[in-house]
Amino acid sequence: MSLLDASQYQLLLSGMAITVQLFLVAWVLAFSIAVTLVVVRATNLAPCRWVVDAYVEYHRNVPLLVQVLFWYFGMPELLPEGVRLWLYDHNAEMSLAAIALGLGSAAYIAEDIRSGLRAIPGTQFEAARALGASYLQCMRFVIVPQALRISIPPLVGRALLLFKNTSVAMAIGVMELTYQAREIENETYRTFATFGAATIMYLLGSFLIMALGSRIYARYRLNRGGHGA
Repeated sequence: MSLLDASQYQLLLSGMAITVQLFLVAWVLAFSIAVTLVVVRATNLAPCRWVVDAYVEYHRNVPLLVQVLFWYFGMPELLPEGVRLWLYDHNAEMSLAAIALGLGSAAYIAEDIRSGLRAIPGTQFEAARALGASYLQCMRFVIVPQALRISIPPLVGRALLLFKNTSVAMAIGVMELTYQAREIENETYRTFATFGAATIMYLLGSFLIMALGSRIYARYRLNRGGHGA
């Protein structure tokens, strides 16, 4: 069994760096959209619920790969030619992959946060409103922070899934870890060594996300226990 040389490991590391960058951008986008969806849906206005439900159902029922391909091949056609050319000159693959991944993940994250929202007694919202807080102030300072803390475990799971799903970006030419592994394997035919190294990198990234999530959750439980003491 032949091992990879230093230059090939360097390619894998550069792919891992792009994977992490893509994951972070998509996660920030997904989390921001998800919180917005939760707040909009909680207004209980029928048109708001319909829009959010349509968004969630679309992204939960269309394969992620199809969404990525649609954003890369379809959406630019709707843009003015100047904007489209500028986008293609400035790493369109990375940007559009991050958008597609972020939008798709937001639907699932919104449902996780919504489940946490349901665990909060309605009396807290009523009390905040009685003290003169507006709807947005209630959601921002009272309800959403609690829902996020309750939702930490499923959010960690969503982060892991998003980290692994970055591999679909290879379909549009993003040179992330899986893309680099495939290119090295095609050149060297060292299948075991190449994808074995890529597997280890994915495992390390996943373990890091789990460790960070566990640390955040443990800190929350400690703080809550301290308040309750």
